[in-house]
Amino acid sequence: MKGVIVTCAVTGSSHTPTMNSDIPVTVEEHVRQSVDAAREGASVIHIHARDPVDGRPVSDPGIFREYCAGIKAGCDAVISITTGGATGQTIQERLRVIEVLKPELATCNLGTMNYGLFQMIPRYEGRWKYDWEEPYLESTKREPFVNTFADIEYMLSVLAGNTGCRFEFEAYDVGHLYTLAYFVDRGLVEPPIFVQFVMGTFGGIGPDIENVVAMKTVANRLFGHDLEWSILGGGRFQFDIVTAGATMGGNVRVGLEDGLYLRKGKLAESNAEQVAKIVRILRELSREPANPTETRERLALKGLDQVAF
Repeated sequence: MKGVIVTCAVTGSSHTPTMNSDIPVTVEEHVRQSVDAAREGASVIHIHARDPVDGRPVSDPGIFREYCAGIKAGCDAVISITTGGATGQTIQERLRVIEVLKPELATCNLGTMNYGLFQMIPRYEGRWKYDWEEPYLESTKREPFVNTFADIEYMLSVLAGNTGCRFEFEAYDVGHLYTLAYFVDRGLVEPPIFVQFVMGTFGGIGPDIENVVAMKTVANRLFGHDLEWSILGGGRFQFDIVTAGATMGGNVRVGLEDGLYLRKGKLAESNAEQVAKIVRILRELSREPANPTETRERLALKGLDQVAF
């Protein structure tokens, strides 16, 4: 069997510093945790950016550049930069970093949706480390996560052409796969088609095994042999869902963006811990993690020497 492309999403914008003190906030923390995750077997490092003082999500290309340069100096992993950013950021803010840094890989979210984080507030009431955290989470009750058809078309027809980046298509529900199929039919997406099944986001498809099977069945029907699929599980379902995906032949994603725990009752102390755990599971299933060279070949990426950082 092919190697498993292991993606590590090191910080994200869903969780806040109060929830786990080991979420990387500073540039140094972000770079160190990314390089350590790559050494444990992650061939793709997926990054968001945070204010180095208080950890709030930001879209500053300068901070992203520091992350990317540090990671590139420490390992040869593929760096995948978010275009999702955080709720409240405009699409122009979210795409600016791709225009500036021209990465090999970027995410492309396949639809506007409710992306709920507010339901986590009661667990941490009265214990906030920073005053931005609760209002930020509360804002997701009112503000949708915006990704219009026009946004997606611009990314595929203009952003990709100007930067040479390819996309990891993030599907939060089965309808998103049909949206992607529309753009494939229009000739705006060239194979291989790298799709990430996002399971367990509040507002998206639930983290159930039946839903994994449904997503895979539809994706196979729509994209056939052109498909490279991966899976992530939100929150406490993280390792159950990614293990199920691995047994079905999928690639996997872990990291503190998706889940804060290593196991029940034990907060993860680093992203590398989560990567090491999923690699152990993969090897028990007689599967090996793909290295960066194999990953670049399978995803048809332009190469680390062609980025602008």
